[in-house]
Amino acid sequence: MPAAGCPGPLGRPVAACGMSRLLGGTLERVCKAVLLLCLLHFLVAVILYFDVYAQHLAFFSRFGARGPARALHPAAGGSANCSRPNTTAPSSGLPEAPSARPGPTAPVLPPCPDSPPGLVGRLLIEFTSPMPLERVQRENPGVLLGGRYAPPDCAPAQTVAVIIPFRHREHHLRYWLHYLHPILRRQRLRYGVYVINQHGEDTFNRAKLLNVGFLEALKEDVSYDCFIFSDVDLVPMDDRNLYRCGDQPRHFAIAMDKFGFRLPYAGYFGGVSGLSKAQFLRINGFPNEYWGWGGEDDDIFNRISLTGMKISRPDIRIGRYRMIKHDRDKHNEPNPQRFTKIQNTKLTMKRDGIGSVRYQVLEVSRQPLFTNITVDIGRPPSWPPRG
Repeated sequence: MPAAGCPGPLGRPVAACGMSRLLGGTLERVCKAVLLLCLLHFLVAVILYFDVYAQHLAFFSRFGARGPARALHPAAGGSANCSRPNTTAPSSGLPEAPSARPGPTAPVLPPCPDSPPGLVGRLLIEFTSPMPLERVQRENPGVLLGGRYAPPDCAPAQTVAVIIPFRHREHHLRYWLHYLHPILRRQRLRYGVYVINQHGEDTFNRAKLLNVGFLEALKEDVSYDCFIFSDVDLVPMDDRNLYRCGDQPRHFAIAMDKFGFRLPYAGYFGGVSGLSKAQFLRINGFPNEYWGWGGEDDDIFNRISLTGMKISRPDIRIGRYRMIKHDRDKHNEPNPQRFTKIQNTKLTMKRDGIGSVRYQVLEVSRQPLFTNITVDIGRPPSWPPRG
């Protein structure tokens, strides 16, 4: 029997009605296919939109990541405070630049190992080959302007400021930079190198320059919590002598070649030493009244002992140092009052130290491998004639 709505034998043939229904079904399927294509097109458009958006976000986040790093590259001679990446610089009284739009969260680095895997142990140290500063710079491409460095693959537990008292030792400084930057990088340290240059030709004052270095380094980066005080003519002969701070003040240079690779006496604390920020403040820093050669390191040893702390030292086979031979500097003659002053440390340490240091910064110059800070620290008082 024909379907409802189709003509019978007196009208159109039933076959024509079947053809119409077939065409209707085909049209319905075509419409569904077109609808599916439109939906697919819409999904592709949405995916492409978010992909382009992500690329734009990554592009602009680069500028956000560069913002903190610019603090490491101020103009030479400038006095603006700097900070290492991802830290907040101490206030300098100047208006702060607007912060960049934050980018994606940086990956969290694992802690640096206590025993760095890249150390080589005993080193061959020699001072006969020419050492141009350009060569040293090429050898250390990862060191940033001002002598700042941080390992790219781990997070160190400490931030180390290396302080060098200095005057007229450019030749020695090039050797120091040549050897120490690779050593410090292999030790996986986050560090900065500060050369504290005494202006003028008055009597040299090593300990006062070290006090200045402590204060000026903290002005640049308040996160410094370990301070290594190193003479510019001393180079370690073993990179396992780790430039870190511990529970007690650390004496690194315990076996110099000039002393036959032996500790000259039990209370010796000269050459290269390290104190945490808390330890340094506990002893009121270093004395400011030791003008000329000698005595200040023994006064520092007394301060450490008087505050109930002890000296820690590396194994004597690891704490070996080579000294660059040189004549004694002009205006660094032995201090005739040093022995009297050493005996009175207990009486003077509270009034003479980091809280009483007076100086004037003349220039701050951020070089490719170090920060040079030239300071006027005054001149010594007139000593009474001997005899």
